[in-house]
Amino acid sequence: MKKSFLDFPKQFAYQPIIKNNKKYRPTKKYIVLGMGGSHLAADVIKSVYPQLNIIIHKDYNLPPLSDKELKNYLIIASSYSGNTAEVISGVSLAYRKKLNIIIIAVGGKLIKFAIAKNLPYIQIPNTNIQPRSALGFSCRALLKAMKQNQANKNLHQLAKTLSGQKYEKAGKKLAQQLKNRVPIVYSSEHNLALAYNWKIKFNETGKIPAFYNVLPELNHNEMTGFDVADKTKNLSKNFSFIFIQDNKDHSQLKKRMAVTGQLYQKRGLPIINIKLSGHNRWQEIFANLLLADWASYYTSQGYGLESEQVPMVEEFKKMI
Repeated sequence: MKKSFLDFPKQFAYQPIIKNNKKYRPTKKYIVLGMGGSHLAADVIKSVYPQLNIIIHKDYNLPPLSDKELKNYLIIASSYSGNTAEVISGVSLAYRKKLNIIIIAVGGKLIKFAIAKNLPYIQIPNTNIQPRSALGFSCRALLKAMKQNQANKNLHQLAKTLSGQKYEKAGKKLAQQLKNRVPIVYSSEHNLALAYNWKIKFNETGKIPAFYNVLPELNHNEMTGFDVADKTKNLSKNFSFIFIQDNKDHSQLKKRMAVTGQLYQKRGLPIINIKLSGHNRWQEIFANLLLADWASYYTSQGYGLESEQVPMVEEFKKMI
């Protein structure tokens, strides 16, 4: 799995191509059908370009919109494997409703469906990595499907400016700090996609429980659950808190984050502050997520666990 982190910047050199291009009809509204690692790219894009009209649908079928409304959207079926049941359900319904569709996948049933039905599609390179590790490929492909050409040019620059190895040492140190603890990742609402990605990486790569939340909302509820008392202190003792700090967050939100950290420390709860840094928003995001990759990798190594595969997910799929 280390190789996928070291090679990650190369993904931004990938040039996505729309096949069956004559059937491609770009719009200004998008519904992304995706589960697990296949919707993470849409989450990130929406955080960078909140002005884009993107609905991210993580369920069977389609969002609860009228057929008239649905006809205004480009339905983007995103499944890294091409075999995700929920996405296949949604795109099949979209096809029956004669909606505007484009498919993004490595292969599988969705690419076969696109070819059989003469639908536009983008085939992501198959480099035998996990969907959560293919975020660069997925972002490039999604921006292509959305015809966000300038955004894609900006993202392409990371192939030259991002280093996969740069964050290994810090990630290893972070994993050591988190040994025998359950991480909870906090961020602003603006950086929710980052906090969620951290959680997913700790779950899938680190093989540990992990959770996330956002400020200021958590100041109105969650933090009271960590107001440690004698009778409940055993419930809190195994948690560590990672605060993703963004200099561009609202000044009051930055103050809230600092005060929340002080209150937690006062109660004996360990916190770790991680500041976003980079030449631009894309650099900030993927530098931060590479740190999460390394931290989660060395977390699994610290417990003597295999980091790449997700056996419980495969077991679940067989049972349903």
